[in-house]
Amino acid sequence: MKDQSESEYGGPTTPQPASWSQDRRLKLIDFRLRWEGRVNRSDLIEYFGISAPQASADLSKYTDAAPFNLTYDMKLKSYVRADGYSPLYSRSSSRGYLNELLALTTGVIDPKASFIGWLPEVGIAPTPHRLLDGHTLAMVLQGIRERRRLALGYQGMNRPEPTQREISPHALGFDGFRWHVRAYCHLRSQYQDFVIGRMVDASLTDETDHTGSDDVQWNTVLNLVLAPHPDLSPGAKRAIRMEYGMVDGTMELRCRQALLFYALRRLGLRQQQDKSTAAAQQIVLLNQAELQPYLTTVQEKDGT
Repeated sequence: MKDQSESEYGGPTTPQPASWSQDRRLKLIDFRLRWEGRVNRSDLIEYFGISAPQASADLSKYTDAAPFNLTYDMKLKSYVRADGYSPLYSRSSSRGYLNELLALTTGVIDPKASFIGWLPEVGIAPTPHRLLDGHTLAMVLQGIRERRRLALGYQGMNRPEPTQREISPHALGFDGFRWHVRAYCHLRSQYQDFVIGRMVDASLTDETDHTGSDDVQWNTVLNLVLAPHPDLSPGAKRAIRMEYGMVDGTMELRCRQALLFYALRRLGLRQQQDKSTAAAQQIVLLNQAELQPYLTTVQEKDGT
């Protein structure tokens, strides 16, 4: 059972659902088969509140489309995953499962919204919770949607009190820990990042002409070429190549120039590493020289 890229899921044998609700039921069958190894009528009946005949019809439709994905076990009275199983839907991907497991474990989604039935024991490394005001986020989203300016107080790092700003937001950004607003700052006459959790008293004002189309750093997309640290042992290099899914010993990440600082900081690649850090760093940035002109112009923009 190998993962496929999203474009490779499905195909001519993908079931053609009669409705949106049946499409969800077929996806649950596919999901449960892959990650729990079995599925039966009661799974569909309990999750969706449908009748037994409808559940049987859904299982038959799935079986007709993907007969090599499952077999019926008389002893278990369930359909079980066959050796020839291949996922039909992207929701059944490894990434999809783990993201759903994380969201379920952390309480981001309600158990009734998850396809996961059986839960393994899960431990999560703690991360400090970042406060974020719901009204401020709503104003930011409305400003982006309606192309309007926002007046707000912003608590920068270098001032004792919030300063009054007027910004034209056009996008959201996530640095792995915090949510930012990418916006034109009318005080500084430039595009920069504002941490949403540092905004206060946000309110909408006039329409804006700054929609992000002229935000060069946001619209410039760069390639980061990663490879195992050259001073790792052969076994360690192979482990890193396997973990990251590297091809020919490297992998590429696409990153907006505006988010380059955050991406490198999160990967521990903000500065060139020395040989003593091989075991801790594990990966290196091969095209450091190519990206250097962008690194010198990109700084952490906290709106200070």
